[in-house]
Amino acid sequence: MPAMTEIVCPACAAVNRVPPHKAAGEARCGKCRAPLFDGQPATLDAGNFEKHINRNTIPVVVDFWADWCGPCKMMAPEFRKAAEAMEPHVRFAKLDTEAAPDQAAALGIRSIPTMILFRDGREVARQSGAMPAGQIVQWVREASRA
Repeated sequence: MPAMTEIVCPACAAVNRVPPHKAAGEARCGKCRAPLFDGQPATLDAGNFEKHINRNTIPVVVDFWADWCGPCKMMAPEFRKAAEAMEPHVRFAKLDTEAAPDQAAALGIRSIPTMILFRDGREVARQSGAMPAGQIVQWVREASRA
């Protein structure tokens, strides 16, 4: 029997177990009732970053960005389109490097935007620079196979 999938709620950070027979794309948080996937990247901060990276059993793609960054702003709608295309198989999330500098520094983020793909709490791929949605999806698919 396939294992339960653990999904961290983007609204309240509660860990939810989604049974294999339930469509994860339609699942709601058991604590706050928010949809676990809504086509929008989850907003990460210093308080919930580690939980999202370590407790989601699906891959997590984090966009490290800042409000003052022009390329980051240009990529934001593309990142959202990629999230819409790949959920619920991949969690997309954003971390503002200005609001959470310790997380960015710990991961050696030197330029933004930078995307990191995490699996089982470990970094498996990294890509710097703005990309269109199609390239983001292709990068995630290729990196997920590695």
